[in-house]
Amino acid sequence: MTGYREVYDGWKADPEGFWMKAAGAIDWIEPPTKALDDSRAPLYGWFADAVCNTCWNAVDRHVEAGHGDRRAIIYDSPVTGTKATISYAELRDRVARLAGALAARGVEKGDRVVIYMSMVPEALVAMLACARLGAIHSVVFGGFAAPELAVRIDDAKPKAVIAASCGIEPGRVVTYKPLLDKALEIAEHAPDFCVVLQRAQGPAALVAGRDFEWEAFQEGAAPAPCAPVGGMDPLYVLYTSGTTGQPKGVVRANAGHMVALAWTMRNVYDVAPGDVFWAASDVGWVVAPISSGA
Repeated sequence: MTGYREVYDGWKADPEGFWMKAAGAIDWIEPPTKALDDSRAPLYGWFADAVCNTCWNAVDRHVEAGHGDRRAIIYDSPVTGTKATISYAELRDRVARLAGALAARGVEKGDRVVIYMSMVPEALVAMLACARLGAIHSVVFGGFAAPELAVRIDDAKPKAVIAASCGIEPGRVVTYKPLLDKALEIAEHAPDFCVVLQRAQGPAALVAGRDFEWEAFQEGAAPAPCAPVGGMDPLYVLYTSGTTGQPKGVVRANAGHMVALAWTMRNVYDVAPGDVFWAASDVGWVVAPISSGA
């Protein structure tokens, strides 16, 4: 407990200095000059004057540092018997390609993108592609009923929806696309387009002019670079369950999320370079957006 007490006392004595030191773990386009922005108290912000990109810190910088061949994602699905490993270099290329395709269809910094997918690596690619562009992703639990999905679409007002055709659970296939179609029927807001990952276990019918198959959508797309975003620019919006009323969108900003996550993974979970972090949570819950930024 000596180590814990020293860290806690150090933070308590100088919280500003503590978090500015923690910010040294992040690659900044323009580093912050201050940790806590209290200019709008009681609405506080973190590293507000910084310029950064979460996708760069999660993916590209590891490739640039010569670690492109290291494992970034280990995918092991017991329900489909699928196992795959994606390196940092491969992940960067996949993310940059999807981001380029989204940008070619008009998605840009500040736009919202709803991600309605199953437990597949493409869900992480979609989150990171949004972060690469400075777009704000909102992951909705795959298999949520159409009315619940429609409520979140109306609140987020996404320019695009990225979905999987289905999810696979022990003993059954859950078709997502009919739920998405019904949600878009119910919702007042209409996204410009949808991108659908067709899974062999449950391929979906696509609506001409609105829906695009995952691979075809990206064909010929130029890889997109990481866009500079402000420290307080939103990274993602994650909605509460809505059990007690209207689902509430919880907004996480780029800089504070990165600094807190980098510090927590090392100091709370003791995760070091080369270690494996196992995310057992469904992709629709908060562990997935956190993990995609790790």
